[in-house]
Amino acid sequence: MAMAVRNEGAKVNSNINVTPMVDVMLVLLIIFMVITPMLQNKVQIDMAKVNNPVAMPDADKEDAIVVAVTRDGGVYLGRDKIAVTDLGPKVADRLADKPSKMIYVRADARAQFRAVEDAIDAVRTAGVDEVGLLTQKKEGNLAGEE
Repeated sequence: MAMAVRNEGAKVNSNINVTPMVDVMLVLLIIFMVITPMLQNKVQIDMAKVNNPVAMPDADKEDAIVVAVTRDGGVYLGRDKIAVTDLGPKVADRLADKPSKMIYVRADARAQFRAVEDAIDAVRTAGVDEVGLLTQKKEGNLAGEE
């Protein structure tokens, strides 16, 4: 009597199918590309450009208090537009539970100096110890060249 031998191991495909993995990665890439601009909690401003800016990495933290002054004189606390008269009390409320009393000001390069000064004065009346003025580094120019 002969034995029937089944050779099922020869039919197994050992190639890895990467198509589903590529599909998942492309979907994740699209999701991240769409969501990333929404994560910024900043108002779009053309900041002043300087040769030697001072690095302020704490300004990018989520709990940092950032005041923005736009070209037309609008004042923003985070992403919320606010009147300069209301800025001091709102900043004082946010500083109530923070040990460090540092505020960062992002001002448009073409903003009127008076609007920036009024915003800083309102912040200082709230009991702020330090005010950091955020700027951008000039691109293409070396120090000393203009």
